[in-house]
Amino acid sequence: MIRLDNITKQNGHQIVFIEASAALNRGEKIGLVGPNGAGKTTLFRIIAGQEQPDEGQVSTDRGITIGYFSQDVGEMSGRSAVAEVMNGAGPVSELAEELKELEAAMADPDRADEMEQIIERYGDVQGHFEELGGYALESRAREVLGGLSFTQEMMDGDVGALSGGWKMRVALARILLMRPDAMLLDEPSNHLDLESLIWLEQFLQNYDGMLLMTSHDREFMNRIVGKIVEIDGGSLTSYSGDHEFYEQQRAISEKQQQAQFERQQAMLAKELKFIERFKARASHAAQVQSRVKQIAKIERVEPPKRRQAVKFEFQQAPRSGEDVVSIKGVDKRYGPLTIYDGLDFHVRRRERWCILGVNGAGKSTLLKLVAGTSEPDKGSVNIGASVKMGYFAQHAMDLLDGERTVFEELEYTFPQAGTGALRTLAGCFGFSGDDVEKPCRVLSGGEKARLVMAKMLYDPPNFLVLDEPTNHLDMATKEMLIEALANYEGAMLLVSHDRRFLAALTNRVLELTPEGPHVYGGGYTEYVERTGQEAPGLAR
Repeated sequence: MIRLDNITKQNGHQIVFIEASAALNRGEKIGLVGPNGAGKTTLFRIIAGQEQPDEGQVSTDRGITIGYFSQDVGEMSGRSAVAEVMNGAGPVSELAEELKELEAAMADPDRADEMEQIIERYGDVQGHFEELGGYALESRAREVLGGLSFTQEMMDGDVGALSGGWKMRVALARILLMRPDAMLLDEPSNHLDLESLIWLEQFLQNYDGMLLMTSHDREFMNRIVGKIVEIDGGSLTSYSGDHEFYEQQRAISEKQQQAQFERQQAMLAKELKFIERFKARASHAAQVQSRVKQIAKIERVEPPKRRQAVKFEFQQAPRSGEDVVSIKGVDKRYGPLTIYDGLDFHVRRRERWCILGVNGAGKSTLLKLVAGTSEPDKGSVNIGASVKMGYFAQHAMDLLDGERTVFEELEYTFPQAGTGALRTLAGCFGFSGDDVEKPCRVLSGGEKARLVMAKMLYDPPNFLVLDEPTNHLDMATKEMLIEALANYEGAMLLVSHDRRFLAALTNRVLELTPEGPHVYGGGYTEYVERTGQEAPGLAR
């Protein structure tokens, strides 16, 4: 379906691909993986025709349609969300526009002498429009937007009034509605809540075209893909199986390559020892020369490329009292919308709560009330004795000083810490080498999230309030964070759409429903087992 034959690509001084080849076949669902900066987005752009390889070629079957979702959604305004989605549906949306123009032409008395041709063209366009399911297009667009958690008001409102995250969903819905022969999705799971993520997972499982996707959500990828293409060191390597199988195979390959490397090094050391010992003896000259030539001909085995994984270890957090947060009789409304009516909720030491609920249920509102960035209309929110809170929210990334470098931001926050300790901290959160000299204003969303997380966790609070902490984080950073938080002894209150994160770290669940809050005594895994659903209102 799509073939990459010996492509080479260089961006500035960075060589991204060196004679890389891969085949993407009809019906395959493929996960694209590789370290940050390896060239995943560049590969998407090359396949989509937005960039050309310096050498080699990309060939696609004749007539196939390709839909590409990227993180750069561009400007959107002046249309409703549903119209914006329909506008990207390829030939169907073009035919819909032509039908409107032809209907206007038929009602125009000045074009009476063209009426026969207009009516004939209208019949042709209408027939083609019906064949492509055009009359069902709007209902399909609304169904896709509904799956991505849009309300009817949001669907019909101006798309320009939406936040960046919701515009991302509109751009994603456009590609899903198009249902192209080949779908390229660059981080489609970013900016989605748990309900939308599970809906998208099911949609992609039922999609019968070729799918190539990246995602930092391990669970999401494992449930969809049956093949992995890895970008590393300029080459493309294919693995059959999901992401978990790929990791196992990669570990086996690394072990085998390391063993081959060590065997060859031992053999070379032995040969070089012989040469060094006998090079001055005339009686062994022929043997020495023969071995020198043999060594020169040997193809060297390279040691495996090891991905650097830095562990982060918490300093001991000060102990809090047994009662961390006490919420009593809280009412909260936004205009006519009631979020809470007499909410009671308690967090105690060492409890790790995840908050579940559909969009608008009040998950982030609860975290804001606890963090003190929002006030209840009625009732009380009391923080317990000796509680030191750390609050991570998306807006916290906007509070970084754009003129400071990463290292200066850490140094400003922790003036008593040594340079070595701060560099180690930066390294744990993915800032190695020259990365610490980047000004905060040029950091990506993921880099900003990692820096804010590093600042919060270095001098550890004993109560963590986390609103979507894994947004923008790559798999390696998530795994490091899960490992670090698994040993954390404080209390936690968190909202996340990452099921692996929830399953690994929670021991309590608060489900916010229209009927009122429901408390579950186990963690997220126990919640799924007891309710038969992975999110409120969605059957497993």
